[in-house]
Amino acid sequence: MNYISFYMNLYIFKLTLRKKMIEIGNYNKLRVVKELDFGIYLDGGDAGEILMPKKYVPKNIKTDDEIEVFIYSDTEDRLIATTETPIAKVNEFAHLKVNEVNKYGAFLEWGIIKELLVPFREQKVNMEKGFSYIVYIYLDEDTNRLVASAKVNKFLSKETPPYEVNDEVKILIQRKTEIGYMAIIENKFGGLLYKNEVFKDIEIGDKLTAFVKKVRPDGKIDLALQKAGYEQIDSVAKNILKIIKDNDGFIGATDKSSPELIKAIFNISKKSFKKAVGALYKQRLIVIEEDGISLKG
Repeated sequence: MNYISFYMNLYIFKLTLRKKMIEIGNYNKLRVVKELDFGIYLDGGDAGEILMPKKYVPKNIKTDDEIEVFIYSDTEDRLIATTETPIAKVNEFAHLKVNEVNKYGAFLEWGIIKELLVPFREQKVNMEKGFSYIVYIYLDEDTNRLVASAKVNKFLSKETPPYEVNDEVKILIQRKTEIGYMAIIENKFGGLLYKNEVFKDIEIGDKLTAFVKKVRPDGKIDLALQKAGYEQIDSVAKNILKIIKDNDGFIGATDKSSPELIKAIFNISKKSFKKAVGALYKQRLIVIEEDGISLKG
């Protein structure tokens, strides 16, 4: 290769590095290239200059400054930059409220001025104004517009889950079933919380911390809101101790109390309560009396 070819290839390589790939539906750090009365224009690389309307422009911003912005397409398919914060980004699941239903589908409120469309073909049931639904946000390849789908299961990963027992995960409660609550794990996998192991009120759309209880051979994941085994006892025992301390060192509950009373006081099952109390007793941290439990002095 001669020197001319070498430097020409190097020049092309550097140009390629400079190209910006705009991710619609996500945050992008862009440079201000133009200031006008109605807003500013940002360098969108291959996508061209992108308008940020004046009402979103931060004070004291000037040409050549870099700014982190969220990019979406307006009703005329023009890319728009905003400093508004959406509830969720592209390729994420979210619990969003329907603001309007018309001949095109349902329009969801998601934190920016342009509402998010769920076409009728992407609705599991006919969506209604004022109700909230779990949806997945994606970029439609045909229209290059952000849309959402309520048929969320088709967007869950089919990969083998990388989790082990007691791994801590973030979950989004998807729906309630006869045996428990379906959940979306780390914005990627599906999982199940069994209702007989849940001892607090849970609603669709809740974001919770959970623990992997079991990964089945078919890849399905069983979840729990507390760690299994002795680690669970430790966390439950600490909470029991705190509740006793907060009640002046005595609580009117024992292993003979009803499951309903134990759940009302400690928000756990009677089985977990008995295990934790036993552990605390062996550590000589509590005294079990006929009518309750007190801290050991």
